[in-house]
Amino acid sequence: MRYELYYWPDIQGRGEFVRLALEEGGADYVDVARLPGRGKGIAAMMPFLENNKTGRPPFAPPFLKAGNLLIAQTANILLYLGPRLGLVQKSESSRLWAHQLQLTIADFVGEVHDVHHPIAGSLYYHQQKREAKRRAGYFTGERIPKFLDYFEGVLAGNPKGSRYMLGRTFSYVDLSIFQIIAGLRYAFPKTMKKWEPKYPGLAALHDKVTARPNIAAYLASRRRIPFNKYGIFRHYPELDTQN
Repeated sequence: MRYELYYWPDIQGRGEFVRLALEEGGADYVDVARLPGRGKGIAAMMPFLENNKTGRPPFAPPFLKAGNLLIAQTANILLYLGPRLGLVQKSESSRLWAHQLQLTIADFVGEVHDVHHPIAGSLYYHQQKREAKRRAGYFTGERIPKFLDYFEGVLAGNPKGSRYMLGRTFSYVDLSIFQIIAGLRYAFPKTMKKWEPKYPGLAALHDKVTARPNIAAYLASRRRIPFNKYGIFRHYPELDTQN
C-alpha cells in the first residue's frame, strides 16, 4: 500500500512522529503537502478539512490516507501503522501499552507547544512573550522532569536486558522518544544540559534510534525538515531559563 501523509510542509510538528514511523518501517509513502505543482502542497490538504463528504473529517493535520481509510490524530495514526510496519507486537496488550505511552507523549508535546503559545495559538509569540516566559519557568523546572522521570522509569522497570520502551522489542514509541529528546535539546539546550544526566536510559535510547540504518539515512536526507521557529519545538533563548 502507498500511504499519503498530509501535514504542513515546512515544519516537523506532530507530523514528524508519523514520518519517523514511515521511514523506519520502509513504507511506500508520499508527504503530499511537500509536493510541487498545481493542486499539490497545502492545497491538496484543504479539501479534506473543508468538507464533510466522508462523514468522518479530520479536525486538523496530520492525517493519513491508507486505501479507503482516512486516519487523523498522531497517536491514532501510529496505532494503525504500528503492527503493519512491524513497529509494535500484534498482541492487544502490546498495542494498548504502546498507545498509552504515545498518548502520554502527545500530552507532553501539547505542553511544549503551550510554552511559546500560552494564551492562544492565533496570537504570535511576540504578543504573548511575558506570559510565555512565566510559563517557561514552570515547564523547564517542573514539567520536563515530571515527564522524563516517567519515561525513564518505564525503561528502568522493564525486564533486565531490555533496551526499549516496550521491553526487548523496538517500537514506534522509541521513535517518538527520540523525537522528544531531540526536540527538547534544540528548544531548551541549557535546561537539557541540567536535566539530561538524570536520564541516561532516554539519552541512550535516543542514540540507538539515531544509529538505526533507515533513521540515519532519513536524518541525513532532505526529507528531514530542520527544527525551526515555526514548529512545536522552538528555541527562544529567553524561555530556556535553567542554568
